[in-house]
Amino acid sequence: MNQELINYLFNTRAIRVCPKDKPFWYTSGKIGPYYVNTHFLYGSEEKANLFLEEIDGIKDDKLNCSEAFHRTTKENYLIDPVYKGAIDLLAEYIEKHINVDEVDYVSGGERRDWFFSFIIADILDKPHITLFKDMTSVIYHKGKSYEKDNLEGASVLHIADLITSASSYERAWVPAIERINGKMKWSAVIVDRLQGGSDILKNLGVESHALVFINHEIFVHANKKGHIDDSQLKLVLDYIEDPERFMENFLLTHPGFLEESLKEGGKIAERARLLMEMLNKK
Repeated sequence: MNQELINYLFNTRAIRVCPKDKPFWYTSGKIGPYYVNTHFLYGSEEKANLFLEEIDGIKDDKLNCSEAFHRTTKENYLIDPVYKGAIDLLAEYIEKHINVDEVDYVSGGERRDWFFSFIIADILDKPHITLFKDMTSVIYHKGKSYEKDNLEGASVLHIADLITSASSYERAWVPAIERINGKMKWSAVIVDRLQGGSDILKNLGVESHALVFINHEIFVHANKKGHIDDSQLKLVLDYIEDPERFMENFLLTHPGFLEESLKEGGKIAERARLLMEMLNKK
């Protein structure tokens, strides 16, 4: 367990635990006690959102955006101690657990992977494959970008912020590398949410690596360090043991929660309606 990185994650609110009576709504329409926004390791939520705005503003200029992303992340690496600390831990892990001499390219996918992949490619001195959601790609190396149709079986290390069920790998990133005749052999992420992603990667022939796993240990450590209180720890441990039972018990003991969520409107109301539909089908 990487205690230094765990402190970074909680100090930047990259991992955030809800108050006792206010669980978070997830896009699936379910509720849970914590959120993971690994890209906040960029230094803060505000800094991360500003970089996302930059990404959205220029990512369609596929042959020029990589240079800008590399420049921005390199500048931040040189001035932000939290971001530098997280990147250095990831680079150190990679050099210890993966034979870097066998890595031909480092890849990162649109958008949050780019927070980490460009600077790791820089540190490892490898060309970067900038992957887009439409499965196109651009090679970026030493300030120049170009398209390449055939990597001639080259070995690729993919860098990502986190892995859940590996759906983006299965749907886009692995096929995009195969499309240009490359082979994604490794994946290295900051956070593995332990939701089956590593098994999916194994089936895809990708060796999975992560610095931190979202399990009970990380939250016990956070509690000891004062990042979360005892009531928050209990919420999280109950959820990890059985997410469905956690949700059912919460709704039973908080009968007005769904109605209050519907009144809030916006995305919260949409997710509350989605949950009600799921409950009515049971």
